[in-house]
Amino acid sequence: MMDILFDTQLASFFTSAAFIIIGLFAAIFLDNIIKKIIGIAFIEEGANLFLVTLGYKPGGIVPIFLPGMNSEWFAANSAYALPHALVLTSVVIGASTLAVMLAIAMVLYKKHGTLSTSKILGDEK
Repeated sequence: MMDILFDTQLASFFTSAAFIIIGLFAAIFLDNIIKKIIGIAFIEEGANLFLVTLGYKPGGIVPIFLPGMNSEWFAANSAYALPHALVLTSVVIGASTLAVMLAIAMVLYKKHGTLSTSKILGDEK
């Protein structure tokens, strides 16, 4: 039987790239504003996954220095905390901007009666 090595970090990099590519496709090529907003959310989540993946360390420990720990061992074995802190901040900011984008979409729908960008911008074919 052949053993297959599954690299979690590499799979996470590919997944984050897929999120970003799908989000870019939706934000650029789709006509519906809600679908564009979902695409932008995909881009954000892909960037967050990329940052979390950068902070991943195989066999790493939680980066909390406890009394009695050897500082050299801790430095060699702890995961990187900065990318995870950046993602926590990004999640809060992303939720706020998503709410604002959806509120703007509601206002556009009330004003124009449609969520089609081509109809709102007057680019009908």
